[in-house]
Amino acid sequence: MLRPEVSTARRLRRETSLPEGLLWQALRGAKTGVRFRRQHPVGPYVVDFYCRTASLVVEVDGEAHERGDRPQRDSLRDRFLEENGYRVTRVNAAEVLRDLDAVVTSIVALAALPLHHASHGPPPRSGEE
Repeated sequence: MLRPEVSTARRLRRETSLPEGLLWQALRGAKTGVRFRRQHPVGPYVVDFYCRTASLVVEVDGEAHERGDRPQRDSLRDRFLEENGYRVTRVNAAEVLRDLDAVVTSIVALAALPLHHASHGPPPRSGEE
């Protein structure tokens, strides 16, 4: 039997919103030089897009993310992901529809940034070890 988050991920892949579908078409494969997975299980959650090499999670937020308890739930989710070593970026669904190329460019640039682990502190200054 499948884990619940795997079943949820499969269902969400079939029920993609327009902004998520457009973004997936732009990110899928090696078109951008960065590989992403769509509706990928991470712990108890299913994230919209995931880049393993960059430990990057991309969430597409529509209008529903601003209502009810959703902002608090998103905050808890982001905290869980960040505490487990993932970088999280949220993209407004309207922005995906308005300027897909700019959104893709910013996501790819973020994925290219080196990972920085705060627990190690800043890199040493020149001449220091």
